[in-house]
Amino acid sequence: VKTDRRDAEQLARLYRAGELTPVYVPEREDEALRELVRAREAAKEDAHRARQRILKFLLRHQIEPPATIKRRWTKKYRVWLGQLVFPYEPMQVAFDEMLHALDEIEQRMGRLEKALVEQAATGSKASLIQVLQSLRGIGLLTAITLAAEIGTFARFRSPAQLMAYLGLVPREYSTGLSTRRGSMTKAGNGRLRRTLVESAWSYRHRPAVKGDLAKRLDGMPADVQLLSWKAQERLHYKYRHLVFGKNKHKNVAVGAVARELIGFIWAVARTVEQPAAS
Repeated sequence: VKTDRRDAEQLARLYRAGELTPVYVPEREDEALRELVRAREAAKEDAHRARQRILKFLLRHQIEPPATIKRRWTKKYRVWLGQLVFPYEPMQVAFDEMLHALDEIEQRMGRLEKALVEQAATGSKASLIQVLQSLRGIGLLTAITLAAEIGTFARFRSPAQLMAYLGLVPREYSTGLSTRRGSMTKAGNGRLRRTLVESAWSYRHRPAVKGDLAKRLDGMPADVQLLSWKAQERLHYKYRHLVFGKNKHKNVAVGAVARELIGFIWAVARTVEQPAAS
């Protein structure tokens, strides 16, 4: 039996009672920026795969770099790769094509990153991207990713909503008088969650304003600079307390730091965005 009429009536009753949760629809400009960010991430994944193919090729033929090259994928390492000569022409052609594919992908990444820098300077999210970079561990690409994937922070009434949206809150198994919490829910945007966890690792270091962070904070409003410093103090203490005080694993501690980092991100973003109407 078709239930279209019943479903429509049920939706009308729920709407009248205010029980429906609205769904955020991103603006066309936000979707366009999101496509650019995801294209760059796809190119980054392609570059990783291309490097792995080259390494596996060298491993199959037991070819090791000279002792003077300490790290892979440096300029000296790439020069050494370009000078390799194989005894059989098919091997040489296959290896040269692998190197050529990697060069093409890296050039594509360069073009995409240049476009992202232009959007960060002149796009509709320019002010938001700039203020997000006031926090430690959030550079240009991370700030662009946050702005593109979330769209507007004003749609979250509190940091707790944003934490739950990104899946960084613990699972709940409570009933009656017992309270049990498990690992992170990992709901929502996995790409953004991974980015925030990577940023949270920088808070294991002692609070300091130097290097790129000092340059990014130069000219920022006083309230934004204060939030940035409070984030460093609180999140560094949180990491040390969990690792050295409660003997938690570093990965668990960083997950907790990432959850609290979201609160500071929300607060910083609210300085340039108007809150949603209640």
